[in-house]
Amino acid sequence: MSANIRSRTIRKFASLGLCVAIAVSGTLFVSAPRAAAAASKTAKADKIITLGKQYLGVKYRLGAPSGSTKVFDCSSFTQYIFGKYGVKLPRVSSAQATKGKTVAKAQLKKGDLVFFKSSNSSKIGHVAVYIGNNKILHTYGKPGVTVTSLSASYWKSHYKTARRVL
Repeated sequence: MSANIRSRTIRKFASLGLCVAIAVSGTLFVSAPRAAAAASKTAKADKIITLGKQYLGVKYRLGAPSGSTKVFDCSSFTQYIFGKYGVKLPRVSSAQATKGKTVAKAQLKKGDLVFFKSSNSSKIGHVAVYIGNNKILHTYGKPGVTVTSLSASYWKSHYKTARRVL
């Protein structure tokens, strides 16, 4: 093989290697910000959930005022804990259900808002925060702020939709 052919072959392989290196680094460069954004959303969800759990046992009162931490209703609770991390939510659950984007039940992530219909209608009447492992953080009735299984019969049968606001 002549030196000229050998030199051209080496240049072709070097060029090919350079193209592959650029392609791979470009892919990493594009996906790194996406991964960072996902990690940031997960961290925010964890902070919101941790804050919400600090209020376990706080009494439930329908129509509790915005900003109060002495009593909550379901939507004042979500409005408060999300608001502390810069996520502005309307005061009532039906209005909160219009924010963010719809999420399939099978695709729930920590920090998603989960909505339930009222006992006697198909209208949204309750909101909770999905905290992972098929559990929700919310407030209602006698337990006040509590953690419940999403599979519990009442919540399973009244599930309506979920929204991702983070």
